[in-house]
Amino acid sequence: MSAHVDFTRADAAASTVPCLPALEVEDLSFTYPGAEAPVLNSLSWEVPEGSFALLVGGTGSGKSTLLSLLKPEIAPTGEREGRLLVLGRPVSDYTPAQSARAIGYVFQNPDNQLVCESVWHEMAFCLENLGMEQGAMRRRVAETSYFLGMEDWFRHDVDTLSGGRKQLLALASTLAVQPRILLLDEPTAQLDPIAEKNFLHALFRVNRELGCTVVVATHQPRAMVDYATCAFRLSGGALTRVDDLEALRERAALLPRVPAAGEEGAGAGRVAVELRRAWFRYDRGDDWVLRNLDLSVRAGRIHALVGGNGCGKSTLLSLMAGVRRLDLGKLVCAERARALLPQDPHALFAEETVDAELMEWASAAGYGQREANEMLDALGLGACAALHPYDLSGGQQQLLALGKLLLTKPRLLLLDEPTKGLDLPARRAIAQLLREQGDAGVTMVVATHDLDFVSQVADDVSMVFDGEIACTAPREEFFRGNVYYRP
Repeated sequence: MSAHVDFTRADAAASTVPCLPALEVEDLSFTYPGAEAPVLNSLSWEVPEGSFALLVGGTGSGKSTLLSLLKPEIAPTGEREGRLLVLGRPVSDYTPAQSARAIGYVFQNPDNQLVCESVWHEMAFCLENLGMEQGAMRRRVAETSYFLGMEDWFRHDVDTLSGGRKQLLALASTLAVQPRILLLDEPTAQLDPIAEKNFLHALFRVNRELGCTVVVATHQPRAMVDYATCAFRLSGGALTRVDDLEALRERAALLPRVPAAGEEGAGAGRVAVELRRAWFRYDRGDDWVLRNLDLSVRAGRIHALVGGNGCGKSTLLSLMAGVRRLDLGKLVCAERARALLPQDPHALFAEETVDAELMEWASAAGYGQREANEMLDALGLGACAALHPYDLSGGQQQLLALGKLLLTKPRLLLLDEPTKGLDLPARRAIAQLLREQGDAGVTMVVATHDLDFVSQVADDVSMVFDGEIACTAPREEFFRGNVYYRP
């Protein structure tokens, strides 16, 4: 199979290629600096060329570490033993240019990957760095854009894109180089249900039509089972093959089912935060993000915001937090103690260790080391206290950021995708923590695409559409009869 893939190649032709190993890992061990134990321990793994492989495992199990070790430019620092072969060659033998052509990598957070101001320049960026002739580069970008259906927003600015389109752009800019292997780390964690289906269908076409080996690390494989040819589970530093792919479809409970509060309790609750005829746009020449929006959140409730990528959910949270101000309309907030968990937890990190992060606001908020230790245990991070926050997995970073906010005892907690990148035990821990906060009278507004989480934890649900609130209803009423937005 050549390093350059013909976009017109048929699936049938790809199926005649012998199933040679795309990835071979032999006795791999890896330990992060300062860690007491290796995250990967004598691990062996083989992925046949042409596979659509799923890599599942718990939060902090080492999935991201394993994938990043296969891409030399982003491999983490630490002690490594064992052999890593990509297409039969040791990964250390690849030059940056050879690595770009052989191994594509799509990050969990596209903002960590996208570097250019415009969509078209982002797609051309790597090709420019590889010294591709301009005519060939323009054709490659055009082919990739057509393949992924990006023509309508090809000349948009990157910072105006929704999360779903940013994720698709990250995939497109990687595919433009036509790598033979594509590694993806939680690529659908920030996508709404419909955008997730579209993204996975694009991956399916990449795999079947272009003959590209696809490896996806994910905590939520249910939507991917139909596309997968094999799956592997990472646990205790070792890999095992998942023989029963159908078992990955199972939907497990986060908490014992709790009926949403009835009208008696709901009607008696005061309003904690309210937006009245709210209008907002980021710049004077931009389209309106919010248009005459009304939203009322009652005190002591868990109120979920759902809707497509780019519909304005994150914007609503930033307005409620006071980070941004309305252009028109009114925001009324009865709670002075507010806290916002952003999609990128790095925005809250400023210290050198996990323990120091939790203690950063101790004096101002009036808590001590005992409370910080209890929070570490509640989040399942007790063994990580001495690690640098950036050495945690994406899911563990999310947990740390939430724990840091909870220690300040906010009365209004605003959460942007709080379960992003979390496995089932971690999502259960989050669900339990939020239920405890709700029982203590804390009001929470959660913007999320995790409809399982919403269906089991939220009291009320609002759908954001076209800059307005399309509907608000108690949880069970919202999901009753819903065709597209259902767990």
